Amino acid sequence: MRGLVIKNTGSWYLVKTDEGKVVECKIKGNFRLKDIRSTNPVAVGDYVKITQSQEDIAFINEIEDRKNYIIRKASNLSKQSHILAANLDQCMLVITINYPETSTIFIDRFLASAEAYRIPVKIIFNKIDAYNEDELHYLDSLNNLYSIIGYSCLKVSGKTKEGVNAIMEELKGRVTLFAGHSGVGKSTLINLILPEAEARTGEISAYHNKGMHTTTYSEMYPVEGEGYIIDTPGIKGFGTFDMETEEIGHYFPEIFKTSSSCRYGNCTHRNEPGCAVRKAVEEHFISESRYTSYLNMLEDKEEGKYRAAY
Repeated sequence: MRGLVIKNTGSWYLVKTDEGKVVECKIKGNFRLKDIRSTNPVAVGDYVKITQSQEDIAFINEIEDRKNYIIRKASNLSKQSHILAANLDQCMLVITINYPETSTIFIDRFLASAEAYRIPVKIIFNKIDAYNEDELHYLDSLNNLYSIIGYSCLKVSGKTKEGVNAIMEELKGRVTLFAGHSGVGKSTLINLILPEAEARTGEISAYHNKGMHTTTYSEMYPVEGEGYIIDTPGIKGFGTFDMETEEIGHYFPEIFKTSSSCRYGNCTHRNEPGCAVRKAVEEHFISESRYTSYLNMLEDKEEGKYRAAY
C-alpha cells in the first residue's frame, strides 16, 4: 500500500494512503536512510510503502525517492541531522523584526540551506501591526535587501489579517513548509488560512522576548487547490549541516554571481588578492550583513561546530 506521511509524532507516523485512508504506522528498528545520518529516517512529505502485520499494526517498509528535502542539525546529536520535511515546492520563512527578533544570520542560514536543496523561499514579514517607526524602517530595508537578491517577500499581520490572502494565493497547488523561530506567528497564520487545522498558538515570553515552543512535531494540512502546508517546530538556529566549505558561497546567489570575477577560482572571499566579492561589499553592491553571515558559516564549518538548532 502506498501513501503520504502527513504527521510525525516521533514514534508514530500518520500516512494518508492513495485511497484516502489515514493509517497509523511505525517503522522497523533497523530502518535507516542511505547516505544520511538522520534522527528521523522518515519525514513528513515522504511517499512511502506500508504493510499491515498480523497484529493489525502497519509498518513503513520503503521510502520513495525524494525530489528534495531540507534538514537542520539534530537538537542533541551534533553529528546527526533532522529532516524538517521532504518533497517541497517552496518554503515560507516567517520572520519578525521584534517580538521575537529574527537575526539576519538566522535568515541567511535558512536561505542558504534551502538554496542547497534547490527549494524556493518566500520571506514572510509578520506582525507588521506591532512595530514602531524605527522597526518599520528596518523591515523595509530588509525587504529591499532580499527582494533585490531575488527572494519574494510579503508583509503580513496575523492580528489584522493584512496580507493573508496573498499568502493563500501562493499556497495553491504547492507543498509549502512554514518555518521560523518559535513565537513568530506560524501557527496563528495557519489558523487564519485553515481554521479547521487548529494549530496551537502560544504567548511570547516577555522576559526573554523569545517564543515558547508550541508545535512539537511536523504535520501537513491540505489547502485549497491541491496544496499542503507543513507546520514545523520553531527553530532557534540553523547549522551548516551537509555543506562543504567551498560550496557555502554557492548558496548566496549574489556572492556566487560576483565570485566569477575573482582572480582565483578557489577564492574564499576573505583575504585573497583580487577578490571581487570583498570589493563588492566595500562598494555596497553586496550587503555587509549577508557577507557577515557567509563568513559566520565558513567559521562554523572550519571549526567543526554547528549552531544550536532545536
